Amino acid sequence: MENYQTEISAGGHWSIELRRGTQITLRDVDGNGNAGMLFYNPRNLLERYNAPDTLKCQHTFKLTKGHCLYSDMGRIFASVTADDVGWHDTVCGNIHASQVADRWGERDYQNDRNDWHQNGYDAFLTELAKYGLGAADMAANINWFSKVVTDADGNMTLAPNNSRAGNSLSLRLEMDALVLIHACPHPLRMADDYPRHRIGVELSVAAPMSEDDVCLNHCDENRRGFKNNALYHLGC
Repeated sequence: MENYQTEISAGGHWSIELRRGTQITLRDVDGNGNAGMLFYNPRNLLERYNAPDTLKCQHTFKLTKGHCLYSDMGRIFASVTADDVGWHDTVCGNIHASQVADRWGERDYQNDRNDWHQNGYDAFLTELAKYGLGAADMAANINWFSKVVTDADGNMTLAPNNSRAGNSLSLRLEMDALVLIHACPHPLRMADDYPRHRIGVELSVAAPMSEDDVCLNHCDENRRGFKNNALYHLGC
């Protein structure tokens, strides 16, 4: 398989079904970007990315190299095999149309074309509709390149300058997956103007997992997750 590259424009969205063993590399083209992502099992669309299980079984509040991305069936969709950034959010979800309108004004594609203000929730809905899915199928998503911090009272804010232009991360697909991505602002993002940051995407063949793999050996829970995957693929 030859490498495939594309770029998701600011506020844009994209989806693709990827096979097990594919590597997907995301790049923050402009810096301070945000890449929303969701996973679904194309053989059973009821199985999808589960943010709570991903965090609690790996005893973390953030995502970075060595972490695995779990489904709600206890299987691993993908592993984070490389990461320039070190902190990615999977707690805060999507920004909605009302939030975008309140902060940056309401614009639509019919009148404003590429200068419109898309939001992450509707971006995902557009991609979900291509596969017969809708709002009821929306799960809590990952926000790559975004870092969320809390103060002593538990208030969450978006850390500035978490990702620089050119920073990237790579995921190894551990099972076939329907992958949805958008390049819309993080829900905690505050700025004078609508943030416009592009996300680069590169697809290639992942290197096979070895016994000293950082994701496999991150914790006992990940070893169990990979065993669940092995059983699933045996059944397939």
